[in-house]
Amino acid sequence: MRKFLVVVLLAGLFGMATAQRIVVVTHGQAADPFWSVVKNGVDLAAKELGVKVEYRAPETFDMVQMGQLIDAAIASKPDGLVVSIPDADALGPHIKAAVEAGIPVISINSGADVFKKFGVMMHVGQEEYIAGKGGGEKMRAMGVKKAVCVNHEVGNVALDQRCQGFKDGLGPGASVDVLSVPTDFTEVRNAILSYLQRNPDTQGILTLGPVGAEPTLQALEEAGKIGSVTFGTFDLSPAVLKALSEGKMAFAIDQQQFLQGYLPIVFLTNYIRYGLFPANDVVLTGPGFVTPKNAAQVIDLSKKGIR
Repeated sequence: MRKFLVVVLLAGLFGMATAQRIVVVTHGQAADPFWSVVKNGVDLAAKELGVKVEYRAPETFDMVQMGQLIDAAIASKPDGLVVSIPDADALGPHIKAAVEAGIPVISINSGADVFKKFGVMMHVGQEEYIAGKGGGEKMRAMGVKKAVCVNHEVGNVALDQRCQGFKDGLGPGASVDVLSVPTDFTEVRNAILSYLQRNPDTQGILTLGPVGAEPTLQALEEAGKIGSVTFGTFDLSPAVLKALSEGKMAFAIDQQQFLQGYLPIVFLTNYIRYGLFPANDVVLTGPGFVTPKNAAQVIDLSKKGIR
């Protein structure tokens, strides 16, 4: 019996010693409606593959703190690192340091246009400008010529690209303002109400995530403008899907963020264990469009934290 216990103990210690550890550092908190789905993807991949994964993010959109989190991850010597790159200038040196330390790195969500110059192996996400342009083209087809792009993280290059793409998608002659808002629900709602009072001829609103979409929806309801202002957003949440199914919104641009959490863990684990890695260095998870016509099909998956 004693010999059996020793064997079990040694096997357990060997398993612990060889278990892979991956650190994920993003600019989005796990409690955020969007990033919670990313983390669900991370957690499921970790569970299925038997690897240890740590998810870290700054308390707010703070590039200094995010850089510090990347440095701390490097110091802990993980087997792999996953990062988002919302600000290449601020985060580039930290990411380069990880690569120079021999840590395999995959970027997610933001950074499709810069990841290669930092030595990052792959990017998993969507091309933000193209997605924003698709939203602008959709609104142009609905007759929108005067719109506002609501940006809840000014300085996040990916979100700036979304707004620029939206403006270009609406085409020549269209007018697009960029409204900077915080992430507090009440403050966003009040900012939208104030904007609509100052600009009563607004025909379209594009928000860049649920943190902007949900308070904007409430503002439109309070202003009595549901249906008269074409409203679209990036990304999904239960509230966004409900509004779509009720016809209160025109569309949501879905980048399937669950895959942005899930796939990098799969790719890094196979690379660490077997030296296997996909040939393509960009895996596009979006954009796709959810509209009132197909919202009901997505609602069940949203309840499970997958969409």
